Amino acid sequence: MSDSERRPPSYWYADADARSTSALEALRAYRAAETAMRRRTQRSMDMGENELLVLRFLSRARVRDEVVTPVQLSRYLGITTASTTALLDRLTMSGHVTRSPHPTDRRSVVVSITDDSETEVRHTLGAMHERMMAVVRPMSARDRATVVDFLDAMRRAVDQIDD
Repeated sequence: MSDSERRPPSYWYADADARSTSALEALRAYRAAETAMRRRTQRSMDMGENELLVLRFLSRARVRDEVVTPVQLSRYLGITTASTTALLDRLTMSGHVTRSPHPTDRRSVVVSITDDSETEVRHTLGAMHERMMAVVRPMSARDRATVVDFLDAMRRAVDQIDD
């Protein structure tokens, strides 16, 4: 039996199966570590969570050669278009993003991450991503599939809205 299975459950509800609560405890510990990492990254880049989320979103879109509009960013962040405009104004003024005319919709603009900002994001997050990949790479395909299935099921469980 592992140490995590011997620890008393720290959840508020009783569960006779320590393995179940140990999996949830491990997930909780990971989420806490990830939250702390995001705070450190935000401090080092001197920006808020939404600003960092936008830069990561735009960085991924650049790799996929996708066009990103402010409306897409509003939906992604779950904020109003007015809040998105203010956020993009800040990111534009700080040199992190650019706005240019949309190639097919003259009523819209395209938001892009700047080269300098892309480099900064990759530098800031690169070492952490490499450490995470070092954990995943040696896993068997079956183990990776199990982890992905577990995380997808947990996402569905927390996304479900109770009546």
